[in-house]
Amino acid sequence: MAWLWLILGGLFEVGFTTSLRFVDGFRNLPWTIAFLVSVAISMALLEYAARTIPMGTAYAVWGGIGAVGTVIVGMIWFNEPAGTVRVLLILAIVAAIAALRLTE
Repeated sequence: MAWLWLILGGLFEVGFTTSLRFVDGFRNLPWTIAFLVSVAISMALLEYAARTIPMGTAYAVWGGIGAVGTVIVGMIWFNEPAGTVRVLLILAIVAAIAALRLTE
């Protein structure tokens, strides 16, 4: 169950990084609230998962999910580059995350 919480926490990390794009120096209140709520949930889920999963593994997986998710959101919704090398590197991160899970 800890892995499920960790994955969910990583997805909330994508939420807070995406929200951060719109906070406008924390003057845009709805996006600022979305950012703060997402950060709180993401960190709480990471902490909860790390009670069972080793912290180094949990943090690497959480950060990897957030990084990959944020890049994918950027490519799909914000027209960030999606070249072959970039996609291959994202797949390498996903493979590393999966490998960490297998070593548990």
